[in-house]
Amino acid sequence: MPKEFTEVPEGFNPFGDLLGIVFTAYGEGRSRCELEPRRDLINPHGVLHGGVIYSMVDFGMGAALYSVMDENELCATVEIKITYLKSVREGKLACESRVIDRRRRIAVLESEVRNGEEIVAKALGTFYVYEQ
Repeated sequence: MPKEFTEVPEGFNPFGDLLGIVFTAYGEGRSRCELEPRRDLINPHGVLHGGVIYSMVDFGMGAALYSVMDENELCATVEIKITYLKSVREGKLACESRVIDRRRRIAVLESEVRNGEEIVAKALGTFYVYEQ
């Protein structure tokens, strides 16, 4: 039986809150989160730090997987491969994630991060699912 909530509650992920990641869709093996770049997230080259985009992907994948896990299950990131396609100076990022395959203990997910209509990153991740 999948976990029993339809949105990611504030305070559920303090690091995501610190970055300003907000979930706008969640459920049925999918999620969508958004972030507006801020000055304190910019790297020395004047663009959004790649770690912020990676974090969006990690949170997005985790939420998508969480939506299809049982009440007694938790998950952990095993590996994420991300390809950065375009730098970000301003705008509003949206990360859409989905479960590609879920086995008993391993799940594979994909994410796409956009700034408006432009794709800025794509990622493929593997997560481990375990009982608490």
